[in-house]
Order: sequence, then structure tokens, then C-alpha cells
Amino acid sequence: MTETPANSEMETVTTGASAAGEGTMLRGLWYYALPAAALKPGALVARTLLGEDLVFGRGRDGAVFALSDCCPHRGIPLRFGRFDGAEVQCCYHGWRFAPDGCLTHVPSLVKGQDFDLSRVRVGGHPCVEADGNIWIYMDDGTRSAELSMDIPRLPDIGANFHRIFETQVFPCPIDHAVMGLMDPAHGPFVHSSWWWRPPATAHEKEKHFAPSELGFTMTRHHPSSNSRLYKLLGGTPETEISFRLPGVRVEHIRAGKHHIISLTGVTPTSPDSTVINQAIYWTQPWLAPFKPVLRGLMTRFLGQDRDIVTKQQLGLRHSPPLRLIDDADTPAKWYLKLKRELARSQAEGRAFANPVPDTTLRWKS
Repeated sequence: MTETPANSEMETVTTGASAAGEGTMLRGLWYYALPAAALKPGALVARTLLGEDLVFGRGRDGAVFALSDCCPHRGIPLRFGRFDGAEVQCCYHGWRFAPDGCLTHVPSLVKGQDFDLSRVRVGGHPCVEADGNIWIYMDDGTRSAELSMDIPRLPDIGANFHRIFETQVFPCPIDHAVMGLMDPAHGPFVHSSWWWRPPATAHEKEKHFAPSELGFTMTRHHPSSNSRLYKLLGGTPETEISFRLPGVRVEHIRAGKHHIISLTGVTPTSPDSTVINQAIYWTQPWLAPFKPVLRGLMTRFLGQDRDIVTKQQLGLRHSPPLRLIDDADTPAKWYLKLKRELARSQAEGRAFANPVPDTTLRWKS
């Protein structure tokens, strides 16, 4: 029997595609697609996002685009073709398409053969490049004008920022990837290190949360005393952590005149596989020579999260009910409520009503 801690509410949630709102891949939102550095001019990069095979490119003007990775003529993936900066050419019969998906040329046509090129086009999704990242708007045919321009942006990013990126695949649904990454209580058990939060230093914490755009924010506060890595920054660091649908987490640390920003973008490739993209930006020049070390720490830290959710999938094979408690599991509850509310608001054609309250949470870690 699972006991409920004193003075705490316990909520039972179901898992899997049968649960209302859970297990679904939301549409009508901006998702993290890939780091901008991964998309070189003239190259075609294939990705599978939300079960769709897509091919990304960058035009001569620097603008990025995403098309369905399937030629509408005979179905071969466009990723195997060529891109000259202006048109994507299919490798099978040479059909050419503009970055907006419009068919521009069919080599096999001869004089006198009347064929309306405008009748054929490749589907695609809007893309935007910002802060060294490429975002894609995964619409469902009923694109919301209110959300379509609302890409996630990072605070105080400037040209003087150093940056590193890491990408890992988590073999789990997006829900468990998101809930695992935002979980405030797993640190001493999953990320136990002398330089981070040793188990012996666990203590009670109290943080204020407020609703924010499509999510919630842990308002600006001093980092926990057992987060030793923050002490290397000097001064008196302050941090703010925000989360927004579908799976974007931003942590903004201020240490005197300097900034460190961590961006995590969670994007499902299929119902059972999720890509985690992480970018860290900083202004402290003395940290630049340590990029290889910082990259190694990021890889290890994210890998620990990947390993634990991989093991978790063994227990989730039969969609067991999960007992979520207050306050440590409250961010996970909020995430599920946010998903349900967004799905309902889209279905009903009304404005999104954020279900997250302005409140303070307490837990031990």
C-alpha cells in the first residue's frame, strides 16, 4: 500500500494513450527542432518530429525551412536530393521545389505538355531561428494566429555569450521526459555528485511559483546551499526557472554583472521516443577555456536523466496508475493540467486559461 505523507494531497493519474490528455503530442505549438549550427547552408537535415518525417534546409538568404520529407511524385524522401540554396531537387526524377514547398520544375515535361505546377506542393511547417536555435510550429491545419508568432525567447542573450549544445534521445513518451526533467526531488538520487547535491546535504526547500505564459515560473531566488556548482560563479547568484508547453525549460542565473542561461527543449519524435536538446549560454570569459569540461558535465547530467527514464519504462509497460503527491510532484500535476487545458481550449475555440495558481511549494532534496 502507498501511504500519503502527512498534510499532503495525493493524486492518482493514469499513464499511456488512454489517459485523457496524457500520452498525446500537442499541436499548435512551437517545438525545439535542432541547434542552428546543425543546419549548414546547402545541406538538407532530416528529422522525425511528432511522428512526421521532415527535412530542414537553409536558403541563400539564411532563412530556414522545413518540408515533409517525401516527394509527392513517387514518394522518395527529399533528404536524398540536392539543395542549391534556392530549390530542393528530388534525386529520383529531378522535380524541384521552392522552400515554401511549391513545385517549380518537372524535367521530364516536353513542349506542348500542359501541366499546372501549382497543383503540386510539398507540405511543411513554419520555422524560425532565434538565439542559435531553430523552432518549428507544428500546426494541425487550424493554426492559431495568437500562438504562431510566440516563439520561446531567452532573456538577456547578446553577442558576447559563449554557448554549448547537447542532444540526447530518451526512449520514453514526452510526458515522462518532461516530468522527469522538472522533478525537484530526484536530484540526490539521480544526480548525486560531490560537486552538485550530495545526498547528505538534502534539506527542506521552499520556492514561490507563479503562472506564466503557457506554463509556470519558479520566481527569482537564491540557489539552494547544496548546489555547489553555483558557488563557482562568485558573488550572490540568483536564479529563475520557467517552464512552458509543450516542453521548454529556461533557467536564468544572474551572478553580479554576468548571466548563465540554460535552455532545455523537449520534442517527441514518436509516442515512445523523445529528443532532449539542451543549450547553455554564459558571459563569464574565464569559463570559455573550460568548454570541453562543461560539455562533459552536461552530457553526464543529461545522461543520468536518460538512464533513469529508460529504467522507468520497464515499470510503465502495463500503464500502472501513478500516485503523485504534493508538493514535490505538483509541477508534474501542473504539466498534465496545462496539457489538458490547452487541448480543451483548442477544441472549444476559446482562449487558454492557465490552471496554475500563484503559490509556494515545499519539499526536501
